[in-house]
Amino acid sequence: MYDPGPTMHRLLKRTARLGLALIAAFVCLSALLVLALRWIDPPSSAVIVAWELGNGREARQEWQPLERISPHLQMAVIAAEDQKFAHHFGFDFAALKQALREDRKRPRGASTITQQTAKNLFLWHGRSYLRKGLEAWFTVLMELLWPKERILEVYLNIAEFGEGVYGAQAAAQRFFGTSARYLSSWQAGRMAAVLPNPRRMSAQHPSHYVRNRAATINRQVRQLGGSAYLGAL
Repeated sequence: MYDPGPTMHRLLKRTARLGLALIAAFVCLSALLVLALRWIDPPSSAVIVAWELGNGREARQEWQPLERISPHLQMAVIAAEDQKFAHHFGFDFAALKQALREDRKRPRGASTITQQTAKNLFLWHGRSYLRKGLEAWFTVLMELLWPKERILEVYLNIAEFGEGVYGAQAAAQRFFGTSARYLSSWQAGRMAAVLPNPRRMSAQHPSHYVRNRAATINRQVRQLGGSAYLGAL
């Protein structure tokens, strides 16, 4: 009688070797990609491409180096999204623990700027374990291979500030008729205030909630030390 045991064993070994080879290839290629993007400005992002495909039109985006983005906006997004940005290694475990306590079914407010950059640049929207695992992997790579200034620069150039409006420069021009370089503190506060839901909140025509949130963000900027905080990056 034919014994399938040896054949099955060889098949499992080949499958395991192939799986390990694919994992090794992904690790190497993703690390090389992230390393290259330390110096090469990404022409777009996964989130922008998905929006363009879904809407059939080109998104507004114009890359600006960090030194040409107002420090007011740099600090406003840090105050609004990730006040420990200068000090953590990509993950704010205290914030995650707090978010889980507040809503165990749908944790919010625990993603750092690095995590958001990883998700927006490389991944897709969703809550699957696969996406969260990939987000964590790219977060670690960026923290290892990029300085904090580069993470903030990429974030500010691909973050969504309004429907089809991505990056600080496009948003500053669209909402305030100015360059990202010349944003005032109150304009920056309003842009940072809409980041949780830029398709429902408007920096150009702010609701009472957005105005109050912007004022709170500007107070938090002062508490963090203002532009002096940026020197710690």
